[in-house]
Amino acid sequence: MPDWMTEEHSTGTSIMAVEFNGGVVIGADSRTTTGAYVANRVTDKLTRVTDKIYCCRSGSAADTQAIADIVNYHMEFHETETGEPPQVLSAAFNFQNLCYNYRDQVSAGIIVGGYDDHLGGQVYSIPIGGMLMRQDVAIGGSGSSYIYGFVDSNFRVGMTEEECLLFVTKALTLALTRDGSSGGVVRLASITRDGVQRRVVLGNDLPKFYEG
Repeated sequence: MPDWMTEEHSTGTSIMAVEFNGGVVIGADSRTTTGAYVANRVTDKLTRVTDKIYCCRSGSAADTQAIADIVNYHMEFHETETGEPPQVLSAAFNFQNLCYNYRDQVSAGIIVGGYDDHLGGQVYSIPIGGMLMRQDVAIGGSGSSYIYGFVDSNFRVGMTEEECLLFVTKALTLALTRDGSSGGVVRLASITRDGVQRRVVLGNDLPKFYEG
């Protein structure tokens, strides 16, 4: 039996999130792999946690989906108990606890992005191992190693929502162009006080940096 038939599904991947004044923009590619085999070309790696909190998932598809489901349950229970929408940091702490406590059993790199009335738009990175950091811009997944230079040279504090959407689209396009485990379409979400707006940039509409 070929190795790819017995390997776990992986979202080995490119994920990204950026804060702007009034919210956050998150994005991801859409390729799911099983070893070297592409199991799904149009996976949605932007997963709802609450109405104004989402996470970007990288690592084992099963592990990250299970963790996201658990955090979603905790956040819904919190909202039912207190009558208030949960804060983004609370969701990030829940992700961190699970990723850290089960770091030897799961493969999960998470970026949490969302909006609350306490701190506005926030991005938290929880890489494999369970560390937690708030960042203005966060990248993750196998494709991230190809775009650190682009992100460092093009990110600036104070970008508008539209500038962040274009920035994330360009960065993820570069990542999926170079990384064999990333590909498909680019999925984007803009999260503000008013809620979430989703976008999909199809392959034909991705930016072109050179003609091959």
